Amino acid sequence: MTEQTDTILTQLPGKLKEARRAQGLSLDAVAKLSGVSRSMVSQIERGESSPTIATLLNLTRALQVDFAGLLDDNAPEPRIEVLRSGQHPVIDKLGTACRILILSPPEEVGTHEVYQLEFRAGGRLDSAPHQRGAREQLTVLDGQISVTAGTDTIALCPGDTARYAADQPHAIVADSDSARAFLIVRDG
Repeated sequence: MTEQTDTILTQLPGKLKEARRAQGLSLDAVAKLSGVSRSMVSQIERGESSPTIATLLNLTRALQVDFAGLLDDNAPEPRIEVLRSGQHPVIDKLGTACRILILSPPEEVGTHEVYQLEFRAGGRLDSAPHQRGAREQLTVLDGQISVTAGTDTIALCPGDTARYAADQPHAIVADSDSARAFLIVRDG
């Protein structure tokens, strides 16, 4: 290894931990946003494990920092933060035939979360109750969607918005072949 590579590997754990703390995120929040296990994030931050390129990419996206900026102490703070199409963290393993793009910044996890939901035919997202007082607002972009909150169900078309209590069991179901929606979650 070169001296520069050694320096990068030495600095990386501390820089990742610093970026996480600067965002006000817990290890659990970073794990949720990145898809990297909590234990692996902890091991990387302690310098006990070296991340793969894919893992590092997922972590830097979740922390909203680029790799070069992570290691450059002189990098200026961007005035406009941009996540280009395809750069949003994605959750594919929640729900059925459902893909969730995380649009909100990591530091807002647990308070104000913004998602784009993409459903394939038969897509469904069932949710257990969130914390007391939590509310969701869902706006349909494409397709037909039904929302169930508690015992109430409503059908929605493109452009329709539903606001409902999320501190009870609730579900979002694609009634058409495919559908897209914009979801805002506010904890109570």
